Amino acid sequence: MRFSAWPAPAPWATLLPQWEHVEATGWDGAWIMDHFMPVGASADAPVSEAWTALAALAARIPRIRLGTMVTGNTYRHPAVLAKMAATVDDVSGGRLVLGLGAGWQRDEHDAYGIELPPVPERLARLEEAVLVIRALFAEEHAGLEGRHYRLADAPLSPKPVQRPGPPLLIGGGGERVTLRIAARYADEWNVWGLPDHIAAKSAVLDRHCEREGRDPSTIRRTACAQLLVTDDPAEAERARRAGRVTLAGSSEELRDVVGRYREIGLDELIIAAYDTASYGAIALDALDRFIEEVAPPYRD
Repeated sequence: MRFSAWPAPAPWATLLPQWEHVEATGWDGAWIMDHFMPVGASADAPVSEAWTALAALAARIPRIRLGTMVTGNTYRHPAVLAKMAATVDDVSGGRLVLGLGAGWQRDEHDAYGIELPPVPERLARLEEAVLVIRALFAEEHAGLEGRHYRLADAPLSPKPVQRPGPPLLIGGGGERVTLRIAARYADEWNVWGLPDHIAAKSAVLDRHCEREGRDPSTIRRTACAQLLVTDDPAEAERARRAGRVTLAGSSEELRDVVGRYREIGLDELIIAAYDTASYGAIALDALDRFIEEVAPPYRD
């Protein structure tokens, strides 16, 4: 398995040291969320724009994989996103993963006047966006006449370092449409949850792959989990009941859970360990304990 960290999109003075710490302590990757306003915090908390921050991080952080968890398709025209992704892949020397989802956060769409269509249309736009991005990555001049997007002999140069393009990660667990889109197009797939939840969703993805005539083993399975490392059983139980933390317990207890992730075929576990006292900060001590005490038996 790979193990990656998920720092929040804090201002640069906080964000860069967090990513430097993640790389220096042996993690395989780091991800950034794509939101213009905080998730689950005061609307006034500072949030960096994901792709400009990611470009800067790609230039300063030399080893680990990096990507968006996940880009909201409603925020940018997919042709613009393809150009941005190609640039970040170039800056990083070919380490980008392009995470993409349909978009969901109502308050920031309302605040910024960004259209948030009904779910069926969002999903249709997501699928068409994938076609736009893939065409621009692969073709010298791309043309597409879609319902929502149009390309007319559109170039994209320079191309991404990774060919035919950075891995495309589809985020979401919707069983009827989102997982079908993942089965058709994704190189990687992600959803939040504990092993049993991931296994159930992964089985649905497998069935979609079968209907699409695709080998399901060609899609890497990834999961996100919020972390609390604690030797106090009462504290762990309070966190679980509060619903704020997916993984809570001692290092030994967490090793058992990670072992179950590996048993169900998970390729990458992405850990968020937020410091509740300061939005945008991560609990570096929790990340350190996890990578030192929990992850080693399961590393690739």
